[in-house]
Amino acid sequence: MSGVQQIEVGSDEGDQRLDRWFRRRFPHVPQGRVEKMCRKGEVRVDGGRVKASTRVEAGQTVRVPPLPETAAPKVTSTRISDADAQMMQKAVIYRDDHVIAVNKPPGLPTQGGSKQTRHVDGLADALRFGFDEKPRLVHRLDKDTSGVLLLARTRQAASALTEAFRHRDTRKIYWAAVAGTPAPKMGTIRFGLVKAPGHGKGGEGEKMHAIHPRDVDSTPDAKRATTDYAVLSSLGGRTSWVALVPITGRTHQLRAHMAEIGHPIIGDGKYGGSGQENLGDGWGAQLGGEISRKLHLHARHLSLRHPMTGADLSLTAPLPEHMARTWDFFDWNASDVPLDPFEDVDE
Repeated sequence: MSGVQQIEVGSDEGDQRLDRWFRRRFPHVPQGRVEKMCRKGEVRVDGGRVKASTRVEAGQTVRVPPLPETAAPKVTSTRISDADAQMMQKAVIYRDDHVIAVNKPPGLPTQGGSKQTRHVDGLADALRFGFDEKPRLVHRLDKDTSGVLLLARTRQAASALTEAFRHRDTRKIYWAAVAGTPAPKMGTIRFGLVKAPGHGKGGEGEKMHAIHPRDVDSTPDAKRATTDYAVLSSLGGRTSWVALVPITGRTHQLRAHMAEIGHPIIGDGKYGGSGQENLGDGWGAQLGGEISRKLHLHARHLSLRHPMTGADLSLTAPLPEHMARTWDFFDWNASDVPLDPFEDVDE
């Protein structure tokens, strides 16, 4: 084991997540251990407690606790299978010298955790396409949410894209199938959100609870959250195709917001009551029959300025297989709706 180290962040290492800085310095230390050391306060930046997601800047000092000197045997077996490499490369929907966009499959986490060993970040080596380093994540999608996920191929692009997402200089449009039909058919949801801990040993099952806007400021740890929605098609009030735009970017925001207004996303067991059939009274998140029980939430479109050229970048991801089957079943066609249904609403 090494002793405690105080390491200064180099001039070329600034403006990146602490966990990524850590793993470039100490590649044999698993992501889960980095997160645990942060939670316990063993890793600190300029003497202060930090999260794994905290961004470090050049000149800061990182306290690193004693670490094993050599890699654990299992770390050497992180080779990406041919099937996974092919899957990632087939998922690419846009690529240039600065950015790569993939259509993330549902069920694949964006990043690893203590129990997640197969994820986009770990498979990004398959997306080098001749570059020395793998592309870097600049935002996230939930594990069961599919759709447009952007990665940066250079540190400069990563810095610019991170700022764009941080300052909401991007526009994300999600498609979802929801229980029932929201009324009015276009509106804004402004319920705040607060995290409720789970009941598992490691906090499994944690979820966001919605808070009325008037109570957000008086509720500890609650954060304001805003979602625009528009109904694109409705089938007899039983289910609807909706477009969703997260104005803020809170954890599980779209899922919690739709459930709170009584129209949970189809297949959402956490927020929609997966055991409850959608029979019209007390909407549940399952339609039954031939409709998949998987989550019907897809990051359909992302528009932003290119981080290096400044050109408008417009990225659209095809629906995943289970949602495409649902769309076919209900005869919903992408060509029948505008790319951005909110674009012409200026009142």
